[in-house]
Amino acid sequence: MQVPMYGFSPKIVDCPGYWPPNVYSCGFWFLPMEWQFSCDRCRLAFSNNSSIPPALEELCQRHASLQNFLNGSSSPPIFVGLSSIGSMGFLTNPKAFLAVLQRVIEATEYRFILFTSGYEPLDTSIRYLAGNDDPNSSHMLGETDSTFLFNSQLLCFSGSIPYNWLFPRCALAIHHAGSGSTAAALHAGIPQVLCPYLLDQFYWAERLCWIGVAPDPLPRHHLCPDSLDDININAACDALRVAIDRATSAKIRLQASRIAKKLSSEDGIGEALNILREKVVSR
Repeated sequence: MQVPMYGFSPKIVDCPGYWPPNVYSCGFWFLPMEWQFSCDRCRLAFSNNSSIPPALEELCQRHASLQNFLNGSSSPPIFVGLSSIGSMGFLTNPKAFLAVLQRVIEATEYRFILFTSGYEPLDTSIRYLAGNDDPNSSHMLGETDSTFLFNSQLLCFSGSIPYNWLFPRCALAIHHAGSGSTAAALHAGIPQVLCPYLLDQFYWAERLCWIGVAPDPLPRHHLCPDSLDDININAACDALRVAIDRATSAKIRLQASRIAKKLSSEDGIGEALNILREKVVSR
């Protein structure tokens, strides 16, 4: 027996009336938090109590740097991450991308956390700007160190950590509108700035704008310009600053919080298992 199930929330996506009755929207699906850390030491530390951050001495150096950065100011940082967009060939000029973030930092008081997703050209550009390596090096960021740029206002992080742990500690999330990042930010109740690149990312970016938790999506050249010339960098900086200002407005922050409360009672994995037990196992 076929039982089609979707891992998104019916509170976010309207399920059309023409769907057959055996098609289910279960709620968003998330892996267990402890599975999502990039090192065994931190996986064990967080598995003991996922709601309370472990002591710094329990963490590896990389995750300890991240937690220190999160706790280093009364103002939570802004998350930036493009997941696999770089490795898929869309981040053609990592230095221009970093230059946009630098201009925004210089013009504001924002702090940023950049997840590099281990994309080698981006890691190399970061290390070059930090003065840690030759720009032609093929090595990635170190396995134990995070890298700080721009007067320590930008933390570049090459590891893996659960978004549903990180995002509630951030002011907003800037990302590519992938379904996983979207779901985690919705559950965290934070505003989002979206820059879609392909496939369903355009749907999610438009949908989040429609439900009021994000401003209009950014064109890709307003986050990741193709060239380093001042005109393109300044235009992208201005567009990103406007998007951040709109995303952090009281109206969008309140709506993001409201949506998170609606989603808090959902258990997408649990609902999917219940459907399988009822429709498949019991037959």
